[in-house]
Amino acid sequence: MKMNKNEFRGEQLKSARLLRAMTITALAELTDISKQSISLYENGENKPEYQRTLALATALRVPTTFFFSEDVCRTETPATYFRSLASATKLTRASQSLKLEYVAKMYEALLEYIDFPALDLPHIEYSGMYDLNDPDSLEAMYQELEAAAMKVREYWGLGDGPIGDLQYILESHGIIVTGFDTTEDDIDAFSQRTILKNDEVCFIAVDQGRKPEGRIRFDMAHELAHLLIHPWSEDIDSLSKEEFKLRETEANVFASAFLLPRSTFGSEVSNYPTELEYYLLLRKKWRTSIQAMMYRARQLGCMSGNQFQYMMRQVSKRGWRKAEPGDSPYMLGDNIFQGAVDLLLDEKILTAEGIRRLFASYGVNLYTDEIESLLHIRKDTLASDEPQAKIIQLKTPRNNVAPEVARNSHADT
Repeated sequence: MKMNKNEFRGEQLKSARLLRAMTITALAELTDISKQSISLYENGENKPEYQRTLALATALRVPTTFFFSEDVCRTETPATYFRSLASATKLTRASQSLKLEYVAKMYEALLEYIDFPALDLPHIEYSGMYDLNDPDSLEAMYQELEAAAMKVREYWGLGDGPIGDLQYILESHGIIVTGFDTTEDDIDAFSQRTILKNDEVCFIAVDQGRKPEGRIRFDMAHELAHLLIHPWSEDIDSLSKEEFKLRETEANVFASAFLLPRSTFGSEVSNYPTELEYYLLLRKKWRTSIQAMMYRARQLGCMSGNQFQYMMRQVSKRGWRKAEPGDSPYMLGDNIFQGAVDLLLDEKILTAEGIRRLFASYGVNLYTDEIESLLHIRKDTLASDEPQAKIIQLKTPRNNVAPEVARNSHADT
């Protein structure tokens, strides 16, 4: 990252604004700077004076140096698949996507020192072009996605039993899993491919801290489907509602087949497919929500449509639609970034300040707490490691003689 303190970079101002999912109008109201002026700053047609630069940095919660840094680590994101795309605003989606681009820059920076797992995905030839309103087409889709899910299990050596630590499995095959905390109810999870100069990085981001483990695991499997079977060269916003619904249905079907294989889960659930208490037992083993298992049981033909509707009414009657028995907010475990940073610090390869400087050299000039949040690492992992000078000390007795020694010498005389 090249620095020029005399050159305010408008593209950096725009990047910070998008990072905060903020419109020019909202930024103008926060800073008391006109919309026209901000637009001129972003387009590089004018430069703000120092006080306005401070106001912009404060409103956008970035260091002032952010605006003067040249982004030498260019990233490109062809597409991002969001759950609930229809309800999420374009600005909100742009903000989340940009955050992952910053994570990709830090990943690229750490590659100077860390040998991360290589991206290792099986090649899936998926035909697509199914019709959700045609039962025959729907059945063909189920069969193709069932085969795709089993191919991934076989390629990764997962067998056909319950999957253990899904986050670890994804990361061990080169997919970066991270969590994001949001007050938005219109984004559940998203996946993204970001292209760097030397690498392609695949991300899965899940909304954590609110949803239980079963839903988080299903979200991860759903986003894995997007990475494997859907094109990444198109504009997702150009999809029609019907096309987007098909993509989401395909991802759900894949996730269901991946987490709950026909040969094993299907055999178990067929014993008591209409007994709610039995699903409580199955949930402990398969670590998937009761409702997801019921949908899977219906798709596998273990219960009729009428039985499924009756079961769902029972779920609603018990209040399990929103919260199933034993549900609690689930947090992801330490991810590969925590391991990478810990390794650099423990082996004294870099200090915390050295890591922050490394990130800045790749265009990530943000406050430490936000860097930690973006990387999904523990708070204060990258806090300042400079030793604090002591401001109080023990008193030294006169003539450097301890009081007891002084008393004994007087007694001798």
